[in-house]
Amino acid sequence: MTGPATGRGRRPERVVSLVPSLTETVAATAPGLLAGATDWCSHPADLAVTRVGGTKNPDVARIAALRPGLVIANEEENRAPDLRALRAAGLTVLVTRVRTLQDAFPELTRVLAACGLPRPAWLAEAEAAWRAVRPAHPPRTAVVPVWRRPWMVLGRDTFAGDVLRRLGVHHLYAGHAERYPRVPLAELAAPGRADLVVLPDEPYAFAADDGPEAFPGLPAALVSGRHLTWYGPSLIEAPAVLSAALAAARPPAP
Repeated sequence: MTGPATGRGRRPERVVSLVPSLTETVAATAPGLLAGATDWCSHPADLAVTRVGGTKNPDVARIAALRPGLVIANEEENRAPDLRALRAAGLTVLVTRVRTLQDAFPELTRVLAACGLPRPAWLAEAEAAWRAVRPAHPPRTAVVPVWRRPWMVLGRDTFAGDVLRRLGVHHLYAGHAERYPRVPLAELAAPGRADLVVLPDEPYAFAADDGPEAFPGLPAALVSGRHLTWYGPSLIEAPAVLSAALAAARPPAP
């Protein structure tokens, strides 16, 4: 299932989500429709559904046993062999592709239409929140690690990179050939290359005592990974939450 939605379809009785942001999307729009979600699907906090493994290692047999009318996935979050196995089990799988903020809104509309749901008010609210954004001036340049041991950063063509760009933050490796390149720390922390380091709390859980110390003298912005990388209801709060975190960036304590 790859093409754009043409309208609201027949509502499936059960949906399984393999993407945390899509889990939140469906749960916020039609409570009770979700039958299964991954172990990483943390929102809403009271979500009570069958857990079907991780985004990279879903339990195909468990998913099939739930008899969902639709499985929703993402080209980056989920592995192609797992999606093929789900289809081979006779399941309908919708795969989203979101590389920019602009991609997110029609893809969310497509997912909800495939679930037999109308376009919700929260989605219009999210669009309005981002239309009101005015990038920080002057723009800043950031290093944006997403993992350490080894160090990996945002590269080209990423949703998170586009979100930061809209807030006035250019990330240093936006033109890299890879989407998530491995870069030596000595290069990342070299003086004079960036104005700040942006450290999300997922996929690696960077924290005040785990990350900023690797970039001495460089202001560190500890940001919510959910607001930086998820596309769903979190998009409503994301501009304000991320802007506040970026504005609060401080050099690490000596």
